[in-house]
Amino acid sequence: MGHIGADVTLDNPALVHDSAYLYGKVYIGPGASIWPNVVTRAEMEEIRIGARTNIQDFVMIHVGARTPTIVGEDCSITHHVTLHGCEIGDRCLIGINATVMDGAKIGANSIVAGHTIVRENAVFPENSIIAGVPGKRVAERDNSKANLGNARFYHMNALNYAEGRDRLTEDQLAELKELFGG
Repeated sequence: MGHIGADVTLDNPALVHDSAYLYGKVYIGPGASIWPNVVTRAEMEEIRIGARTNIQDFVMIHVGARTPTIVGEDCSITHHVTLHGCEIGDRCLIGINATVMDGAKIGANSIVAGHTIVRENAVFPENSIIAGVPGKRVAERDNSKANLGNARFYHMNALNYAEGRDRLTEDQLAELKELFGG
């Protein structure tokens, strides 16, 4: 069940991998999943991970000097992401190796493209597609359905891994095909 500090609250997550390190005031919501080699540290402020959100392999989450890190529900924080004292709205996808810095706010239903760096205090409205260094809003689109589908996929995987299975069942595959329209 990972390396869990005394101030961590696990509110019935789907999975906390044995290689995860969770320290400080950290809340992991119902159905959330914490994948291999995730590190969270919250010495001053707090970290909150919403329901059914997946924190994928090698993600680093820390707090800012004066800002907590808050991640909404049904989000996918993908491989090698760094979140540092920022807020991520519901149904967001933060792409591989992106960094979101202190005071930044990403609105619900948004996507931060892989390798993007979101600067301190940058604020993006709902339905944004953010890309580049520094991150800029490059398009507007409601990404809620696709982002929710990705979160659902990871939730299924987390439940399977927690039961010792590392493959989706035929029923789960059928549900995902229906969810993604094909």
